[in-house]
Amino acid sequence: MTILRAFLLCLSLLTLSFSALAASAKNVDKVLDALHKAAEQARFNDYFAYYASDAIFIGTDASETWTLEQFKRYAKPVFESGDGWTYHPQTRHIYFSKDGNIAWFDERLKHASYGVTRGTGVLQKHDGKWKIQQYHLAIPIPNALAKQITQAIKQHETQ
Repeated sequence: MTILRAFLLCLSLLTLSFSALAASAKNVDKVLDALHKAAEQARFNDYFAYYASDAIFIGTDASETWTLEQFKRYAKPVFESGDGWTYHPQTRHIYFSKDGNIAWFDERLKHASYGVTRGTGVLQKHDGKWKIQQYHLAIPIPNALAKQITQAIKQHETQ
């Protein structure tokens, strides 16, 4: 009977662990979806509320590695114009640290002008809430076009 109780206890703990992980994934999903919605609606304060105070944003240009304050300065005029930016999530994968306090993700996004883009990043729990520590927006290059694109970048950099 003791072995059965131990087994049931382990099974219960495992079930709770999976439930907590599923709930965390759902919460991270909500944060990222709300982030994209706030950007689309040009809601500056709401958008930046999802970032940790020491967050880093890495944009598509090689020069774009910004602290939160630098990113806010870049985004403020865009949001004030009412435009914001619109990226529609297509797929998303979320992973967690063993203690469940850090999550990292990759998401495939669709943009009207840029087409397929990719967001990757890290979130960390701050006072029980998920906050973005780093977000990296990239434009994935198909392997068949990589040499052509990198050659164009090299030419651009020499000008």
